[in-house]
Amino acid sequence: MEKNKTLTAKVGRPGIQRMARTLKVCGHPVRLKLLQAIESREPCVSDLWKCVNEPQPVVSQHLAVLKREGIVASRVEGNRRIYSVIDPWVADLLGRIG
Repeated sequence: MEKNKTLTAKVGRPGIQRMARTLKVCGHPVRLKLLQAIESREPCVSDLWKCVNEPQPVVSQHLAVLKREGIVASRVEGNRRIYSVIDPWVADLLGRIG
Protein backbone atom coordinates (compact mmCIF):
# COMPACT_ATOMS: atom_id res chain seq x y z
CA MET A 1 0.00 0.00 0.00
CA GLU A 2 2.85 2.40 0.84
CA LYS A 3 4.37 1.80 -2.60
CA ASN A 4 1.11 2.92 -4.30
CA LYS A 5 1.04 6.12 -2.23
CA THR A 6 4.60 6.86 -3.29
CA LEU A 7 3.77 6.32 -6.97
CA THR A 8 0.69 8.54 -6.76
CA ALA A 9 2.66 11.24 -4.99
CA LYS A 10 5.43 10.99 -7.58
CA VAL A 11 3.19 11.14 -10.68
CA GLY A 12 0.09 12.78 -9.25
CA ARG A 13 -3.48 11.86 -10.00
CA PRO A 14 -3.81 14.06 -13.14
CA GLY A 15 -0.55 12.59 -14.46
CA ILE A 16 -1.78 9.04 -14.01
CA GLN A 17 -5.08 9.86 -15.70
CA ARG A 18 -3.23 11.44 -18.64
CA MET A 19 -0.95 8.40 -18.98
CA ALA A 20 -3.96 6.05 -18.90
CA ARG A 21 -5.73 8.10 -21.59
CA THR A 22 -2.61 8.17 -23.76
CA LEU A 23 -2.10 4.42 -23.39
CA LYS A 24 -5.73 3.82 -24.34
CA VAL A 25 -5.42 5.99 -27.46
CA CYS A 26 -2.10 4.45 -28.50
CA GLY A 27 -3.23 0.92 -27.71
CA HIS A 28 -5.52 0.54 -30.71
CA PRO A 29 -3.77 -1.84 -33.15
CA VAL A 30 -4.08 0.48 -36.17
CA ARG A 31 -2.88 3.49 -34.18
CA LEU A 32 0.04 1.55 -32.76
CA LYS A 33 1.10 0.52 -36.28
CA LEU A 34 0.76 4.14 -37.42
CA LEU A 35 2.84 5.38 -34.49
CA GLN A 36 5.59 2.86 -35.13
CA ALA A 37 5.71 3.87 -38.81
CA ILE A 38 5.70 7.59 -37.97
CA GLU A 39 8.40 7.24 -35.32
CA SER A 40 10.70 5.31 -37.61
CA ARG A 41 10.70 7.66 -40.60
CA GLU A 42 8.20 10.60 -40.57
CA PRO A 43 6.14 9.35 -43.54
CA CYS A 44 3.50 11.11 -45.59
CA VAL A 45 -0.12 9.95 -45.55
CA SER A 46 0.12 7.78 -48.66
CA ASP A 47 3.07 5.94 -47.11
CA LEU A 48 0.96 5.28 -44.03
CA TRP A 49 -1.93 3.78 -46.03
CA LYS A 50 0.48 1.28 -47.53
CA CYS A 51 2.22 0.58 -44.23
CA VAL A 52 -0.91 -0.32 -42.27
CA ASN A 53 -2.79 -1.78 -45.26
CA GLU A 54 -5.94 0.18 -44.44
CA PRO A 55 -8.09 2.45 -46.62
CA GLN A 56 -7.39 6.19 -46.59
CA PRO A 57 -10.53 7.12 -44.56
CA VAL A 58 -9.56 4.68 -41.79
CA VAL A 59 -6.00 6.01 -41.62
CA SER A 60 -7.24 9.61 -41.63
CA GLN A 61 -9.66 8.95 -38.76
CA HIS A 62 -6.94 7.39 -36.63
CA LEU A 63 -4.48 10.19 -37.43
CA ALA A 64 -7.14 12.72 -36.39
CA VAL A 65 -7.47 11.01 -32.99
CA LEU A 66 -3.69 11.02 -32.50
CA LYS A 67 -3.48 14.71 -33.48
CA ARG A 68 -6.41 15.68 -31.23
CA GLU A 69 -4.67 14.00 -28.27
CA GLY A 70 -1.41 15.86 -28.97
CA ILE A 71 0.51 12.70 -29.78
CA VAL A 72 1.38 13.49 -33.40
CA ALA A 73 1.63 16.63 -35.50
CA SER A 74 1.79 17.20 -39.22
CA ARG A 75 3.53 19.67 -41.48
CA VAL A 76 3.16 20.35 -45.17
CA GLU A 77 6.13 19.90 -47.49
CA GLY A 78 5.11 20.71 -51.05
CA ASN A 79 2.01 18.65 -51.71
CA ARG A 80 2.78 16.12 -48.95
CA ARG A 81 1.63 16.11 -45.34
CA ILE A 82 4.39 14.67 -43.14
CA TYR A 83 3.64 13.26 -39.67
CA SER A 84 5.84 13.12 -36.59
CA VAL A 85 5.43 12.00 -32.99
CA ILE A 86 5.53 15.07 -30.73
CA ASP A 87 4.68 13.54 -27.35
CA PRO A 88 8.04 12.69 -25.75
CA TRP A 89 6.48 10.11 -23.43
CA VAL A 90 4.97 8.25 -26.40
CA ALA A 91 8.22 8.52 -28.38
CA ASP A 92 10.09 6.97 -25.42
CA LEU A 93 7.47 4.24 -25.11
CA LEU A 94 7.73 3.43 -28.84
CA GLY A 95 11.50 3.22 -28.51
CA ARG A 96 11.15 0.70 -25.72
CA ILE A 97 8.68 -1.57 -27.53
CA GLY A 98 10.14 -0.98 -31.01
